[in-house]
Amino acid sequence: MTKSEFPVTPAIRFLREKRVSFKEHLYRYQEHGGTSVGAAELGRSEHMLVKTLVMQTEAKKVILMLMHGDCEVSTQKLARLLNVKSVEPCDDKTATRHTGYMFGGTSPFGTRSNLPVYVEKTIFDLPSILINGGKRGFLVEIDPKILRQTLPVEEVEAAIRK
Repeated sequence: MTKSEFPVTPAIRFLREKRVSFKEHLYRYQEHGGTSVGAAELGRSEHMLVKTLVMQTEAKKVILMLMHGDCEVSTQKLARLLNVKSVEPCDDKTATRHTGYMFGGTSPFGTRSNLPVYVEKTIFDLPSILINGGKRGFLVEIDPKILRQTLPVEEVEAAIRK
């Protein structure tokens, strides 16, 4: 596949601007397929696929949560860590308004609004991660340390293994 066949999204422009080294991966996106589809098609562990979840507090403050593909977020634990009453996923319209990305294609890079980014702590233990490149069926492979270097991240422990 040639470089010209990969999409140029706000996330890709962001990574290039920051001079981040990344490898692009395309896969056949399936509605409601989750990270298991990309992991299977690319022959990778679902644990190294990182999903970008757009969530909000009870006060409607929007945040991003980066989580392993094979884990869920304990919203109770996350709410406690953030010192708020509750945290829940945003609806599609709110998520798109704040990030500029469609559901299933959300990247933490190049978002429309500057949002707080919370990262499951163990993601930084991996040698590399696959994270959305800003379009459905498009992942970029990066060193997880890049998250700390390019985004205002806070490490949390809120994972629930599936």
